Amino acid sequence: MTKIKQLVPWVVLAFLVYAVVTSPDKSADMVRNIWDIITDGVRNVGQFFDNILNG
Repeated sequence: MTKIKQLVPWVVLAFLVYAVVTSPDKSADMVRNIWDIITDGVRNVGQFFDNILNG
């Protein structure tokens, strides 16, 4: 089981490198979309707590 845990990060890294090398535009779009989702989520959580605290 430990060998699998050591192998998985290398496989994921190899896939990411392959994806960036074969289609950098799509990879950049994917990273941009993921970043937008994360920032929107953080902003919405902040707005939620702001609405709770300020009524």
